[in-house]
Amino acid sequence: MHLGSTDRLEIFSDGVIAIAITLLVLDVRVPVAKDGALFHDLVSHWTSYVAYALSFAVVGIIWVAHHSMFEHIATADRGLLFWNLALLAGIAFVPFPTSLLAEYAHDGGRNAQVATAVYSATMTVIGLAFLAIWMHLARHPELLGEDADAANLRRSIKRSLVSPIVYGLTIGLAFVSPPACLAVYALLAVYLAGGPASRALVAKPFAAVRAAATGERTPKPSGDGARSSDPLP
Repeated sequence: MHLGSTDRLEIFSDGVIAIAITLLVLDVRVPVAKDGALFHDLVSHWTSYVAYALSFAVVGIIWVAHHSMFEHIATADRGLLFWNLALLAGIAFVPFPTSLLAEYAHDGGRNAQVATAVYSATMTVIGLAFLAIWMHLARHPELLGEDADAANLRRSIKRSLVSPIVYGLTIGLAFVSPPACLAVYALLAVYLAGGPASRALVAKPFAAVRAAATGERTPKPSGDGARSSDPLP
């Protein structure tokens, strides 16, 4: 059952993401410092700044990814609405694990490990929600816009798997080395910033790209139903 355009969905999503990203700053508190100790106290709260910067970047990238995804979705159905709500639930929860990192990451030991594991688990859930949306689109390609190629959905799904898999692995890594998890978060953020899943959705087949570069016509499928080449990575 189609419910029409995605305008209301996107407006609601933007509002939830805006609130979540704003709440992150609440963990950056002004220290109560003695005379001459302000600089030391500011430095001692370095985990708050790192947690804020990390989560701001992550939520910002999530917003960009969400925007890029829905640029290629023309209509929404009830299933898409509910999967999007699941995604927003994960995003709205981000300030909590961010607070845990800010509070316990500098202590080291078991508390830092648990705090990092909770952060990893939250990001894993968000990654799974994105994956669920892509899989829903694969089952209902009629929801896509004219610029999207439904044949590319399998590649979009494969690329969206990177996030939940890597974040899921960092849940275990958190109990070995929380700082290593922070490094993985940063590297994954760089990868996701490029919007690999959304770009794959509108990628042209290799034959079409080669034809455009050489001025040739794109070969038509043969009568035996042969498929065109795979889209560019």
